[in-house]
This record gives sequence, structure tokens and C-alpha cells, in this order.
Amino acid sequence: MTGKKKKTIALIAHDKKKHEMVQWCLDHKDLLSHYALCGTGHTASLVAEATGLPVKKYLPGPLGGDQQIGSKIAEKKIDIVLFFWDPLHSQPHDPDVKALLRIAVVYDIPIATNPATASYVMTSSFLGGE
Repeated sequence: MTGKKKKTIALIAHDKKKHEMVQWCLDHKDLLSHYALCGTGHTASLVAEATGLPVKKYLPGPLGGDQQIGSKIAEKKIDIVLFFWDPLHSQPHDPDVKALLRIAVVYDIPIATNPATASYVMTSSFLGGE
């Protein structure tokens, strides 16, 4: 990746999915080390602590972190979103979650909502391109 801007990956996980996010990041630590990482509140802290990788920390999702990530997508400063969401429990900030998903689609940003899709996205041959 020399000579190219490092792509930025946003890491987000609902409470019941944080352990899956941490485990996925541990399993893919070498791959993730080639990217700039950011994430919402507790998720960013847990991933950084578990992997030793630097993760820029935004606010917790319910306190505006989802909106901060959405803003960075609109500014073209985030290239990929890994958002392990919990479809079985409603979240108090569901409108923010929906807005984040919407902005990722509008800006044609890959967004993975579970570990299997994250693995597909992160091993795609398209990652090396613009």
C-alpha cells in the first residue's frame, strides 16, 4: 500500500455483538494493520485493547458516534464500514443507525453487518483499487 492513501475502516458493534467484533478483529489483525481504523466509543476501545492496533475513537453510538461516522463518510474520509448490528433487539438510537446505513448506501461505501460479510469485503480484490 505504499504511495497510496491508507483506506479507513469504521468499526461499530451493538452491545450484544461487541464480542463478535473483537474476535473478528483478532482473527484479522494482520489484515487490519494495513488500514486506518476508527470506531464508536466502547467498540473502538475494546478492539484497540484486544488487538493493540490504533483505533480512532468517536463518541458512543447512542451519543452521536453513528452520526460522526456518517459525517466522515459524507466527507469521503471513511472507505469501509464494519457494523455488527443486533437485528433481534431494538436500539434507542435506531433512527441514527438507519441514517448511518442510508449514508453508506448513498456514498456507495461497502458496509458489512456481520462477520461473514466482513470477511468477504475485506478479502475482496477490489480493496487494492480506488
